Amino acid sequence: MNADPEVREHLGDVLTREQSDASVARFQTEFDQRGYGWWAVEAQATGEFIGFAGLDEVDDGMPFTGVEIGWRLARSAWGQGYATEAALAVLAYGFDTLELPEVLAVTTATNLRSQAVMRRIGMTRDPADDFDDLTAPEGPLRPNVLYRIGRSTRT
Repeated sequence: MNADPEVREHLGDVLTREQSDASVARFQTEFDQRGYGWWAVEAQATGEFIGFAGLDEVDDGMPFTGVEIGWRLARSAWGQGYATEAALAVLAYGFDTLELPEVLAVTTATNLRSQAVMRRIGMTRDPADDFDDLTAPEGPLRPNVLYRIGRSTRT
């Protein structure tokens, strides 16, 4: 999945197997430390791994703080509602179990698919919160949008 240029289009360069394995190990360590993080997403009918979804602390250096929701699916799983279903389950965990007051979501300004998922799960965007990710190279990965949803405003 991380070696697919289309999956990585809004994330940066494709990853080698070693880089991808290292990121999974980092996810596991962070999950063990915090008690939340990234979960595998499987197709219920087959048990096939199709991606991951979860919660993560906003990276240092961003112009905001908080807990961010995210998802990444294999291209074969796109357009089937899995991202929305997984994101709703993650939100429920964040609000009902972790009792987070708010959950954020960030993506590139050009990632219209993820922005559509954000809207479907009830998140809203204030263009005044949009920002340039200065850790990204000049180009389409730099302009980012920020979506939010509060526990008290979720539907």
